[in-house]
Amino acid sequence: MTMFNKSVITRIVSNRYHVYHNNKIVEAVAMGKLRLGQKPIVGDEVKIEFLEEKYVIQEVLPRRNSLIRPLVANVDQALIVMSALEPDFSYTLVDRLIFLVALEGIEPVIVLTKTDLISEEKKNEIELEYTQAGYRFIALNKFDDASELSDVLAGKISVLAGQSGVGKSSILNRMNQDFSLQTQEISKALGRGKHTTRHNQLYNVENGWIADTPGFSSLNFSKVDPLELAQKVPDFAPFVSECRYRDCLHVSEPSCKIKEELEKEKISKVRYQNYCDVLDLIKEERR
Repeated sequence: MTMFNKSVITRIVSNRYHVYHNNKIVEAVAMGKLRLGQKPIVGDEVKIEFLEEKYVIQEVLPRRNSLIRPLVANVDQALIVMSALEPDFSYTLVDRLIFLVALEGIEPVIVLTKTDLISEEKKNEIELEYTQAGYRFIALNKFDDASELSDVLAGKISVLAGQSGVGKSSILNRMNQDFSLQTQEISKALGRGKHTTRHNQLYNVENGWIADTPGFSSLNFSKVDPLELAQKVPDFAPFVSECRYRDCLHVSEPSCKIKEELEKEKISKVRYQNYCDVLDLIKEERR
């Protein structure tokens, strides 16, 4: 199992930085030069020193990526959590979350919860849709101890993405009973949960870090470049370099390798249709 051995900011409260350093959480302050420039955020890897009876952040190391909502840096993977029922499973929502995290260079991992509420046949149908395309897929029900997630989380910074009520906080609580994250039953009247996570923070789980991230539930494609999306959809990755045109959107262009592989059923028709719908959404939002 990979150990997480970097100094990383796990929480920020009023310019006080909680930093995982030498296998413990310490409170640190940032040098003035850091606060004047690009401010440190949760997930930043830092160089830290103990000076004049306090820990001081001397340098923020270059970020691999950063998200705005949630405000977190250096994310390795996003656990896209979707329930089988209550609320109902949605290929559209899962795929749109896949597109958004892939645009940031973050690996999507599909986590299906509440599988005890559906048939084995339906569970297998959903699983096959994603595993055939090469996605990592984990199925959980209320009887599981979530141990299957251990290797997935080890040594990485992960975010949780998905709508309220699908069991994101419950997953963390089952993996570590010490978590103080509150969970709620689905609201029968509204048919959805009320999110109770109070602040952006990284939690140490299985030698990695994980953040509960309600911001990812707001799917906004208004600032997405259609061409960048066309290049970043994970399902297209093995074939995209073989398209005839470098600016191919894989919709109506001649000699499009993606369209050819779609006809051969080497690319999911479900994901492709959701991709086309997002292209239309981008056009509408730009108007």
